Amino acid sequence: MTTYQSSVKHIAAPAERIFNKLSDLKQLEPFVERLKKQVPDDKVKIKDVMINDESVYVTMDPMSVIGVKIIEKEPFKTIKFESDKSPVQFNFWIQIVEKEPNDSKIRLTLKADIPFMIRMMIKDKVEQGIEMVAEALTKIEY
Repeated sequence: MTTYQSSVKHIAAPAERIFNKLSDLKQLEPFVERLKKQVPDDKVKIKDVMINDESVYVTMDPMSVIGVKIIEKEPFKTIKFESDKSPVQFNFWIQIVEKEPNDSKIRLTLKADIPFMIRMMIKDKVEQGIEMVAEALTKIEY
């Protein structure tokens, strides 16, 4: 498994509010719609997004379906996900640390089982993607 991490991001909100928002995926529908618009159509075409409170499934061309589901929650600290119906096995988690009231930090970590040759080709894109998602999470209203 290869590990990718975002930089640490600042969110001006308490850890409890951040956790409650991010651990109920249904609340993230507007965020996912905005993120979907940021993906260049010439790279990946997103056809459909299905969200419920514990999972997200994205249908894309040319890859088909990629899904993530919540597998573990540690209140106000960590939300762990794993791939579901995805061509690549991966785990993903969000760490939340509250430094002071209304001053929290987050970091995203992705561990993916990517074959070596493909890993070399997509390394930069994965790193940019995880950084883009981390930055986008700072823009959500908590």
